[in-house]
Amino acid sequence: MEVILLERVAKLGQMGDTVRVRDGFARNFLLPRGKALRATNANKERFETQRSQLEARNLERRTEAEAVAGKLNGQGFTIIRQAGETGVLYGSVSTRDLAESLTGGGFSVGREQIVLNAPIKTLGLHTVPVALHPEVEVRVTINVARSPEEAERQARGETVTTREETNLDDLGLEVGAALAEAGPEEA
Repeated sequence: MEVILLERVAKLGQMGDTVRVRDGFARNFLLPRGKALRATNANKERFETQRSQLEARNLERRTEAEAVAGKLNGQGFTIIRQAGETGVLYGSVSTRDLAESLTGGGFSVGREQIVLNAPIKTLGLHTVPVALHPEVEVRVTINVARSPEEAERQARGETVTTREETNLDDLGLEVGAALAEAGPEEA
């Protein structure tokens, strides 16, 4: 299906471009969200008459997003979760949790604006991109910890998780050495 883009869409094109996309992508994503119009002659004429209004609205949204980006870029947010000794969470931190944390910090961010390919499942500092506008993206640091004290230690750069130090090869050598000392009659 051919569509006319009403705004910039990542990896697809700029506003005003006529692009060919799969039918399902157009029907289920682009058209319902107002990001595109079907590329018919009537819609092409309608787009050309409204082009200046669309560009002005896009510029206004972009300047608002850049103002928020100046304040949000590089900010750090702490999320407290339960985790095991090795640092693996007993759940995960999703885009909804991140959006709530950013909103609690005074920024109006929707969960669809957070670019997270997979949920966060470990303790530590995680850098997460936030797309405030198709042309404006910032990065925030998410500190996932078990307690506020642990979050402060992580922010200073300390490692708060313990790793399994038992190496099976070393264990086998220790058992072999004990058997060698015992002698053939005891083994």
